Amino acid sequence: MAINFRDLPDQELIYGQKSCQGCGELLAARLVMKIIGEKSVVACPAGCFAATTSVYPDASVFVNNTVTAFPALASTLAGMVTAGEALGLDPEITYLAIGGDGGTLDIGLQALSGAAERNDNLIYICMDNEAYMNTGVQRSGATPYGASTTTTPAGKVSKGCDNKFKKSLFEIMAAHRIPYVATASVADPRDLMEKVAKAKALKGCKVIQVFAPCPTGWGYKPEETIEIAKLALDTGLWFLGECVNGEDFTIKKPKEFKPVKEYLSKQKRFRHLGEEDYELIEKYREEDWAHLERLMAR
Repeated sequence: MAINFRDLPDQELIYGQKSCQGCGELLAARLVMKIIGEKSVVACPAGCFAATTSVYPDASVFVNNTVTAFPALASTLAGMVTAGEALGLDPEITYLAIGGDGGTLDIGLQALSGAAERNDNLIYICMDNEAYMNTGVQRSGATPYGASTTTTPAGKVSKGCDNKFKKSLFEIMAAHRIPYVATASVADPRDLMEKVAKAKALKGCKVIQVFAPCPTGWGYKPEETIEIAKLALDTGLWFLGECVNGEDFTIKKPKEFKPVKEYLSKQKRFRHLGEEDYELIEKYREEDWAHLERLMAR
């Protein structure tokens, strides 16, 4: 959905948070709230977002919001949607969930699946920084192959996370045939905000997974967040895609992939990798894109 960016309000609905410098997640959340607006209700689990915005007595989210348990984010927000309808609250209120990749792809997947099955009228944003960052950089279902985490440390007998592919929230949610599923990135703010606007305009369950680099957990300079996010797109290790009603897949593919080394070598979590590892990851990338192209060919 096209947005007239000149009409975006100067008002900030997330500011003064205690996030790490260069945090991709809080940058993405700020952009999301620019579109969602003041007439909204937010729920989040006890991850990075809650820890940096909603620690009593301080608050950095300037709309009604609540912090919930990790497994219950989607079900808590679904209950808030139902309560709002029962109380006759303004039907224009947007009910927004903001969760991390671990809290979404692992701990909270059952609740999100239930909300998707019921087609609850909410927007769920998964901030994907590829690990459980708030609790110490443990591996999640979104951690990529070769990444060193505190639970998959690189060493004499380990090359870090050994799963070939990230768990695909995009496909899992598309399989529920909900109105809208998308992936986005802080590297492309226009694309991100347009997808949020599209989700806001639709009724039912909408899910957007946002690539949000983490300088603390990934090991790069805070000022490089956008550069890192762009390299993930340019190397084909992340993609921008949409799916409508579980059927129409649209995925943006670069004309030519950059070598994955350009992206991976800039991060401490991959510093143990060698040339043979880069070649293997490029092989996995080709397999992954062949799979994505089959989705679009349906």
